[in-house]
Amino acid sequence: MAGLENILNIIASQQKETEKTIISAAEKKAAVIIKDGSEKAEKAYDEQLKKMTFKLAQEHENSKASVDADMKRRILACKVKCINDVIEKTLQKLDSLSETEYFAVIEKLLSQKVQKDKGVLYFSKRDLGRMPVDFAKKADSIAEKAGGTIRISDKCADIENGFILEYGLISENCSFRDIIEAERDAVRDTAARALFG
Repeated sequence: MAGLENILNIIASQQKETEKTIISAAEKKAAVIIKDGSEKAEKAYDEQLKKMTFKLAQEHENSKASVDADMKRRILACKVKCINDVIEKTLQKLDSLSETEYFAVIEKLLSQKVQKDKGVLYFSKRDLGRMPVDFAKKADSIAEKAGGTIRISDKCADIENGFILEYGLISENCSFRDIIEAERDAVRDTAARALFG
């Protein structure tokens, strides 16, 4: 019986050694898997963090650019409104000049527009009614200097102010609003420089 007991002890001992070896190998393998998994997880975390940091930085820059562009649009709209307001006030001021000042402006404008030909001047109903008595003579004198003649029509033009100058089939609208519209960009540039430097 002692021999059987020894055999059983040897088998139990070998079994314990085998178990220890299997458990040790499993623990080593588990440690490698855990280490590898931790490294992969850390690497994935770092990559994701970099991606998210880059994405957030891009979104931040895009937001800044969008806000900057919006502010520039608003500033530009404000400047355009200021310039348009100045143009409207200028038109109102021209329209509210005294008769003497108003027709002095008309004379200067006419001297720039007359040609060496027979011309006809058309005014608004309001301007025909308030025209100085000597204006026709002054207008004709301006035309003579250019080598032409001017006649003031009794017919009213459909304009607020200024005049329409007609030479045969060609007519030029010299109302203040039309002149400003024709020279809009130059007028706006001048107004912008005066307002905003």
